[in-house]
Amino acid sequence: MDIFLPSSYNKTSPTVIIVHGGAWKYGRKEQMIHVQKMLFKNNIPSININYRLVSGSKKITYREQLDDIAAAIRKFNSLADKAELEPDNYILLGESAGGHLALLYGYQHPEQIKKIISMSGPTDFYSKEYLNSFYSKYTSPTLQKVVGTKFNRQHLSDEFKKASPIANISHVPTLIFQGNKDFLVNKRQGLALDSVLTAHHIPHQLVFMKNTGHTPRFFSKRKRDSIIYPNILKWIKN
Repeated sequence: MDIFLPSSYNKTSPTVIIVHGGAWKYGRKEQMIHVQKMLFKNNIPSININYRLVSGSKKITYREQLDDIAAAIRKFNSLADKAELEPDNYILLGESAGGHLALLYGYQHPEQIKKIISMSGPTDFYSKEYLNSFYSKYTSPTLQKVVGTKFNRQHLSDEFKKASPIANISHVPTLIFQGNKDFLVNKRQGLALDSVLTAHHIPHQLVFMKNTGHTPRFFSKRKRDSIIYPNILKWIKN
């Protein structure tokens, strides 16, 4: 993991943990350096992590990836006093598959995670709406590997519900970015999470972007500077 500590910040400042995307089986932390540099310029401490990638032969699923987020937190907790920061005071920020991991880990550990930021993160692998969608047709082979359980549409394992953020929410404030023309993570994924959080009166914000595809690192600099970064900074600081 790469730790960026600006020259000045309050001891009570949350540390942002950045989780890269890549369909759970690709990607690396360097893809998120533009976000980490932006946080650094705004005096926000951050940790940009790698995690084990999904592998059938190595029996690595999303569970091991959540374990790797936990390992990064344990490590930084041990360094928090040296960094003049508080332990267990984190914001999870993830992109795409990293958004899914950030949501799931954050909802499972509200004692550590104060806020979540999901950029184009998948949220639903089990509902009737998902199962009946064209989106499920081309994502289910990947999800089968991510969850480590056979995807049987007629008799779906409960393991896919356990892996779905919308079925595991807790009272952690959540910022959601979703593009209406995202063909990798269907727009209904962000909208579904927004609906569930609204129904449970959990503080959240959905930034639903028109004429926008998948993940901010593929967006224009103008869109990042005018929409993505200002909303991230506002969410962190408020």
